[in-house]
Amino acid sequence: MIIDKVIAFKSVVFFSITVILTTSCSKKITAVSESDPWKRMELTIKNLPKTNFQNKTYNIDDYGAVADGKTLNTAAFEKAIQNCTENGGGKVLVPNGKYLTGAIHLENNVNLHLEDNAEILFSLNPKDYPIVHTSWEGTELMNYSPLIYAKNKTNVAITGKGTLNGQADSTNWWIWSGGKGYGWKKGIPSQNDPANREVLVDMAEKGIPVEQRIFGDGRYLRPNFIEFFECNTVLVKDITVINSPFWILHPIKTNNMVIDGVTVNSHGPNNDGCDPEYSQNIVIKNCTFNTGDDCIAIKAGRDADGRRVAIPSKNIIVQNCKMIDGHGGVVIGSEISAGVNNVFVENCVMDSPNLDRAIRIKTNSKRGGIIEDVYVRNLEVGTVKECVLKLNMFYNVYGSQTGNFIPVIRNINLENVNVKNGGKYSVWAEGYKESPVENITLKNVKIQKVDSIYLLKNVKNINFINTYINEKKVE
Repeated sequence: MIIDKVIAFKSVVFFSITVILTTSCSKKITAVSESDPWKRMELTIKNLPKTNFQNKTYNIDDYGAVADGKTLNTAAFEKAIQNCTENGGGKVLVPNGKYLTGAIHLENNVNLHLEDNAEILFSLNPKDYPIVHTSWEGTELMNYSPLIYAKNKTNVAITGKGTLNGQADSTNWWIWSGGKGYGWKKGIPSQNDPANREVLVDMAEKGIPVEQRIFGDGRYLRPNFIEFFECNTVLVKDITVINSPFWILHPIKTNNMVIDGVTVNSHGPNNDGCDPEYSQNIVIKNCTFNTGDDCIAIKAGRDADGRRVAIPSKNIIVQNCKMIDGHGGVVIGSEISAGVNNVFVENCVMDSPNLDRAIRIKTNSKRGGIIEDVYVRNLEVGTVKECVLKLNMFYNVYGSQTGNFIPVIRNINLENVNVKNGGKYSVWAEGYKESPVENITLKNVKIQKVDSIYLLKNVKNINFINTYINEKKVE
């Protein structure tokens, strides 16, 4: 039965929920379980190609780098990387010390390796980031190079226990967001000026070719930190990333990537920890995210641009990660127009009074997109502000976001989840009458200290199996 009005329960009322809750899954859910999605996940991991580099080292000091934190070393990085790739690849070594640089562009078969006490400081001068083909909030354009960038490369890596420091704060990059909390005041230019972000969105809606969407100087669209664009077989391991201008780890149109043991600590505007976009077979494991926005946000393009590219993100695997501050722990959207499927989240810990939601899907009728087959298990949640699971087809930012592309959200599964402080709602799900949120299953879930069991609008087939909310079983 479709729930076509808002239902917000303050306590478990057994008789009133038996009409709308079922204990048996739909045929589609049964088929999914019979095929064992977790075995599909294991097969994806098993078949993932691994990076492999020659045993050769190219020390940036040998190419003129100076570790004084003041000398611009962009040319030294470029020379070392070019020499490495031209000789079949290997390790480009960043020794202990502080190295200032502009954009670093990686090449085939190069592993950029930071020693334990190495720190790369990125220039605050926008002129040190040449215009490249990149993306901004789900729309492709020509804009400032990401701080570390690779395009159309294979077998590339960033490794080591050193630190990548974007040096962003409320006196430089962050002020461009137009947020008063990040230093912006009336009269200071920002991305929100009429000639900037809005123009990019309009260009995409009109189908203007990407090479003609030229931004950069005077347009105030901040660069991503680490972007692998149309790459294959990528590793990012053990590094710490701090103080990012914008999105932090951004695989776009990239396949077969492992992000392992990375620590992200960056509380600026739009400081998402990791944003796989139009990407497939991405494993994010053993990482810690402490961010100013979503910890992990799976993307698939914005509106017309997403439908133009039409590459869904799929086989996104999150394992053994810790989420601290953030708008959401694992989020799908809102730039989601090409769709997302086969997302797996397991063995993660989420806990912070500044963490708004654990699992979230956000879209609207301008985005559209099909989001399906999301599997979450073995989650330990301490505190979330708003809700444990939020599925929203009416996500609204930058003004009205309504259009003719009704989204689809279906087959969302939570199993073995423990929550100590659940916030306002255990589950908040809102769909359309013509496109209800379908097939939500909570199995072996325990949520404590939550104000309301759920808020539901246009939901079809929600199942509570051995699930306890505020220590009472939902029948």
